Amino acid sequence: MRHSAMPARRPVRTASLAACILLLAACADSQPSDAAPADLVLRGGIVATVDADNTMAEALAIDGGRIVAVGGNEEVDGYIGDDTEVIELDGRFAAPGFIEGHGHYMSLGNSKTILDLNGAANWAAIVEMVAEAVAAAEPGQWIRGRGWHQEKWDRPPDPAVEGNPTHSSLSAVSPDNPVLLGHASGHAAFANAAALAAGGYDRDSEPPPGGELVRDGNGDLTGLLRETAQRPVSAAFARSRSGRTTDEIDAQFRREVALAAEEALSKGVTSFHDAGASFATIDRLRQLEDEGALPVRLYVMVRGQSNDEMDARLADYYMPSDGDDYLTVRSIKRQIDGALGSHGAWLLEPYEDMPSSTGLVLETVEDITGTAHVAIKHGYQVNTHAIGDRANREVLDIYQSVFDSAGAGDDLRWRIEHAQHVHPDDVARFAELGVIASMQGVHATSDAPWIPARLGDDRAEKRTYLWRSFLDAGVLINNGTDVPVEDIDPLACFRASVTRQTADGSIFYPEQNMTRVDALRSYTINNAIAAFEEAYKGSLEVGKLGDVVVIDRDILTVPDAELADARVEVTIVGGEVRYAR
Repeated sequence: MRHSAMPARRPVRTASLAACILLLAACADSQPSDAAPADLVLRGGIVATVDADNTMAEALAIDGGRIVAVGGNEEVDGYIGDDTEVIELDGRFAAPGFIEGHGHYMSLGNSKTILDLNGAANWAAIVEMVAEAVAAAEPGQWIRGRGWHQEKWDRPPDPAVEGNPTHSSLSAVSPDNPVLLGHASGHAAFANAAALAAGGYDRDSEPPPGGELVRDGNGDLTGLLRETAQRPVSAAFARSRSGRTTDEIDAQFRREVALAAEEALSKGVTSFHDAGASFATIDRLRQLEDEGALPVRLYVMVRGQSNDEMDARLADYYMPSDGDDYLTVRSIKRQIDGALGSHGAWLLEPYEDMPSSTGLVLETVEDITGTAHVAIKHGYQVNTHAIGDRANREVLDIYQSVFDSAGAGDDLRWRIEHAQHVHPDDVARFAELGVIASMQGVHATSDAPWIPARLGDDRAEKRTYLWRSFLDAGVLINNGTDVPVEDIDPLACFRASVTRQTADGSIFYPEQNMTRVDALRSYTINNAIAAFEEAYKGSLEVGKLGDVVVIDRDILTVPDAELADARVEVTIVGGEVRYAR
């Protein structure tokens, strides 16, 4: 169990974004002539080191879990011994292991155990999936699923309220089974009649603060639960599982951890920023780390605890990275608003397609300000979910006021998670305050077809997914997928970041594109910097961890049209091959 004193503040090491990529010169005296054989050598490829100069090499050697050589083939061949495992790259592309910059690790694992609704063509298909699940379930057993998105269906539901279905058809196929189906964003859910009743909802119910119960023209609940309105039904589901034994709970937890790791490793992800876990979940993860049972390195944000609880307990959970760690805890996650797709993002002006609303405030400015002061006291980073332009402005105001009043240092690296819709006037404030924009490239191309409907063309163009504006202002962007909101695939996110091409082939405001180098850095070294871990990971340099991904083609140079076909072939964590295609 690792607990260490808080380190002195260090300045953020700003990554060079040099356009020219240099070939690493092989120096005859750069390696000792009597170099000990390494455990693993990768040779004969295109190796993107992602160091400060974006140096390119041909080979690297790993020993004891760390990189001991990077350079030309002849240079690294000196590390090959009788017992060295050699991977012939044969011209393939190697890079630092991808770091998922914002995802939900346990939710990813859990999503593998419930109905996957991402590919459902329409509401009728979802009802059919639920009917099949009900046929295999016992009466009273909950049916759960996740991934539906009304904007992606091939036809609207009928009947519909605000573009969403009503629960009548769903309830008809599941009269004796509560059904709860999460929206792809996680910011809404759909419940059938049995689930609404289990959550204590009826025609006269009012939602909790920060939530909405959608009703039809007669005032009846449709089953759509926005934001915090999901909580009573989720609590009812939790109560239904209260009879499980300790062994059953532990087995389910371990299964979800393993399923999440399997998916991550298959996509080249070696580290994962987990955007929210309770102290209880962290305790379980810490046990797995002690057992050596965490296959992916986790950077976990504390979530779901009151300010008083955090003030009393954060010191016991402070686990900054000290090298070859699989669990790091030194940050807090808060959430000021909801999602744009569910009309929950907090806007400066009303929604174009819902003029009565400017979104929802899920956690108050006052409470988040209190968290920020607790974080300063205990040396924790604060990472606040903010999607709407009003939400981003409010969070910047909170950060600035706390920085000023607390006399905070210069290397806090506080983040705004998502930063999807930002007023241009606030872009420079990110840079001035040293706030990191923790964005998800794939969200832009996934959301592009319906963003103008929510915001109007002018706001969509000038305020959404401002990657180039942020980069030109000197703001650090770290990239991710928000999995399971999107597939964890970094290559799909990389492609979205550099092309902004949607499924129908259109380009979503290409003036905000990242360059290939921008995008690779955003998924490697920038994510390491955003977690205070750049000394150990994020680039392929001597002394750093041997976390590597091998891809079947050079994603820095192939034509845009080939990026969609790129595949991860090998994933290496600490010098150990954890995935091979």
